[in-house]
Amino acid sequence: MSDLNPALAVPEIFMALSALALLLLGAFRKQEAAQGITVLAIITMVLAALLVPAGGGMRSLAFVGMFVVDSFAVYSKLLVLLASALTLAMSMNWMRKENLERSEFPVLVLLATLGMMMMISANNLISLYLGLELQSLSLYVLAAYHRENSRATEAGLKYFVLGSLASGLMLYGSSLIYGFAGTTGFDGLAHAVTSGAPVGVLIGLVFVLAGLAFKISAVPFHMWTPDVYEGAPTPVTAFFAVGPKIAAFSLLVRVMVGPFAEMTQQWTQVIVLLSIASMVVGAFGAIAQDNIKRLMAYSSIGHVGYALIGLAVGNQSGIRGVLVYLAIYLFMNVGTFAVILAMRQKGRLMEGINDLAGLSKTHPMMAAALAIFMFSMAGVPPMAGFWGKLYVFMSAIEQGLITLSVIGVLTSVVSAYYYLRIIKIMYFDEPVEALDRDTSPGLGLIMAVNALLILVFTIMPAPLVSFAGSAASALFGG
Repeated sequence: MSDLNPALAVPEIFMALSALALLLLGAFRKQEAAQGITVLAIITMVLAALLVPAGGGMRSLAFVGMFVVDSFAVYSKLLVLLASALTLAMSMNWMRKENLERSEFPVLVLLATLGMMMMISANNLISLYLGLELQSLSLYVLAAYHRENSRATEAGLKYFVLGSLASGLMLYGSSLIYGFAGTTGFDGLAHAVTSGAPVGVLIGLVFVLAGLAFKISAVPFHMWTPDVYEGAPTPVTAFFAVGPKIAAFSLLVRVMVGPFAEMTQQWTQVIVLLSIASMVVGAFGAIAQDNIKRLMAYSSIGHVGYALIGLAVGNQSGIRGVLVYLAIYLFMNVGTFAVILAMRQKGRLMEGINDLAGLSKTHPMMAAALAIFMFSMAGVPPMAGFWGKLYVFMSAIEQGLITLSVIGVLTSVVSAYYYLRIIKIMYFDEPVEALDRDTSPGLGLIMAVNALLILVFTIMPAPLVSFAGSAASALFGG
C-alpha cells in the first residue's frame, strides 16, 4: 500500500516535533537550559529508537511510495540513532569545559539525525535529496559551531563549499535519470532499468554516485575530510565520523542494489575503483600524521574502502558484510573519540599523537581501551574489526574478486603500522607531561562499554550477524 500511511513515519515525525519543541525551549530559556536540552535530545533519540522497529519487518510504503520501511531501514536507523545519542552524550563534558553550552547544538544534531533517517527510508530521488539536504545543512553549521575558533570556521566553510558542489552533482544526476527514465521513484526506476535503460540513465547514475561518494568521503571525493575532521570541534568530528557516514553508506547501498540492481555490472567497476583508491589513500595518508584527528580522518577513508568491497560484491552476502562492518565501525570510532575527548593537559584539549606517551602508566584503563580500539581497527584477531573485514573479504572471494581482496589485505597490513604505533607510544614511551586525571565518568563508561562490545562480538557474533542478514535480505526481496 503506497498512500500517505503516516504511521510508518512515526519515529521521524516524533523527532521533528521534538526538535521544534527543544528549539523553542532553548529560545526562551537561553543558555541555562543547554545541558537540560541535550539530555532531552538524547532521551528523544532513545524513544525514537524504540519506535523504529514498530514499522519494520515486511516492506511497506508511505507518502505515495516516496518513503519505505523494511528491515534494512530499521537496522540502519538504529545504528544512526545510537551513533547520534552517544556523540551527544560525549559532547556534554566538552561543551561545559570549553564554555560552549548552547541549546542549538543538540537541536542541530537532532535535525541532522532526522535527515539521516529520511535518507535511509528514501524510495524516491526527491525524498532522497530532501533528507540529504536536511542532514547537510545541519552539518555545515555544526562544523563551524565554535565561532571564535578560526580553524572551525575554516572547516565549516570548506565543508559547505565542497558539500554544495557534491549536492549539485547529485541533483544534476537525478535530473538526468528523470529525463531519460521518466520517473524518480525507485520502483519505477527498477522497472525502467529492467526494460532497458538508455545510456543517459547510466550517466546520471555516475553523477549521483559521485555525490554519495563525497558524503561517505570515498577517494577521490575525500579532499574535505582531513581538514574538516581536524578543524571542527572534537564532538562534531566524532559525529561526522559515525552517524552521517553510516546513513550515507546505507543510502548508497539502497540506491545501488535497489533501482539499479540490473546495472550491477556497470556500477560495480566504479565501486571497485573507489574501494581500491580509498583503501590505498587511507593506509598511506595516515602514516605521516601527528594529529590524531587527522589520523582518524584517513582511518575513516580506509574503512570506507573496506566496506565498499561488500557493496562491490553486489549480492546478499556482500551487503550483510557491509552492515556488520558498519556496526563494528561505529563502536570502534565512538570509543576512540571518547578517548580523544578525554585527552587534556591542565584543562587544555590535546590532539597530538605524542601526547599519548606513557598513557599506560598514568591512565592504564584508558590506555587498555584505546589499545582494544586500535587493535580492532587494524584488524588484529580476535577483535571485532578482524571479523568485520573477514566478512567482506570472504564475500568478495566467493564472487571472484580475488585481486580486490588481496589489495584489501595488503592495505590492512600497511594501516596496522599507524594503529600499532599509537599502542607503542602509549606503552613504551615515557610521558613528557601526564594527561589530566579528571576524566568524565560518562566518557569512561562509553570507553568501557564500546571496548567490551568489541571483545564480546568474537564470543557472541550471532545476534548482530543475524540482524544484519535479515536487513540485507530485505533489499533482495527476502
